[in-house]
Amino acid sequence: MIWRATVLTLFPDMFPGPLGFSLAGKALASGLWALEARDIRASATDRHRSVDDTPAGGGPGMVLRADVLADAIDAADIAPDRPKLLMSPRGRPLTQSQVVGLAAGPGPLIVCGRFEGIDQRVIEARRLEEVSIGDYVLSGGEIAALALIDACVRLLPGVMGKLASGADESFSDFLLEYPQFTRPQEFEGRPIPEVLTSGDHARVAAWRQAEAEALTRSRRPDLWAARQASAKIGQKRPKDTTDG
Repeated sequence: MIWRATVLTLFPDMFPGPLGFSLAGKALASGLWALEARDIRASATDRHRSVDDTPAGGGPGMVLRADVLADAIDAADIAPDRPKLLMSPRGRPLTQSQVVGLAAGPGPLIVCGRFEGIDQRVIEARRLEEVSIGDYVLSGGEIAALALIDACVRLLPGVMGKLASGADESFSDFLLEYPQFTRPQEFEGRPIPEVLTSGDHARVAAWRQAEAEALTRSRRPDLWAARQASAKIGQKRPKDTTDG
């Protein structure tokens, strides 16, 4: 069974969008993964195809109706083991570890909100997991959904040229990725660090580790703290005394 993303949106023409290009696009065309964009309006029941209404209690904007969205989710008829996600600025921040888990599964159903959001009752009734891609607000969930899908697709078997490409990069082991260099040997008076052209693989590995740690400490103290905490937990684990 191939990995599948099912997207519920008011703008299905936004898909595949950028997912139709580069590695994700080639993989989509070759059948390594599948994408289905479903129009929420198809579940509207009135002649105007209304999907929203004014917020209960007053306030600006409009809210997606629980009954229409619930019908759209049910009509997608996804398998019970597929995650049901709602892209939302108030959701749990998306992490690389979560992406790895999603990529290893059958693929999610992703609801893209619009306007002031969606009725809380459908979030609870359909057990939607709210996911955020950052502390900012977008016009809708489509761009966030594209980002989440791209992050997952690149990890699928056969999508990236080298399996190691996805193993040694930012957020692996709570570290940002080390700086990368390539030809020319010198650019505007800036040479490639000598260690990277030394041919000494041990020195290269040590340099990359040190650079990754320095970048993480300065740019993402939260990640560095998580790395330190993880190391302490590892040190406290009892040694395996099981007979081999």
